[in-house]
Amino acid sequence: MTPRLRTRLWVDAYLHRLGQENLPAYILHKGDPSSGAVIVKVATLDGNAVCYHRSFDLTTGERAWVALTDGDEPRVDESIAKQRGFDRDLWVIEVESRDGRHLLDDDIGA
Repeated sequence: MTPRLRTRLWVDAYLHRLGQENLPAYILHKGDPSSGAVIVKVATLDGNAVCYHRSFDLTTGERAWVALTDGDEPRVDESIAKQRGFDRDLWVIEVESRDGRHLLDDDIGA
């Protein structure tokens, strides 16, 4: 089993990688620095967004980023607020990308 990165280290690496690609990103909510889960909201700057979270792929057993909610931005924000209500240790990152790029499929750990 591969050891997991501390969440804060993963967040910092992810923000750095986004910056290298000139993709603006912001921490909307800081969670537990060592083991908090992460949600990534990708705002396409047209009133829509997609919210991603890590989940296990039941066919492969691997962890993968999957869409939790998508649609108009207020609906996505409502979904994120609901998740934060369940998990106070949750990190929320927002990426602004007109074409929906998020780099979550790049291998940066976690």
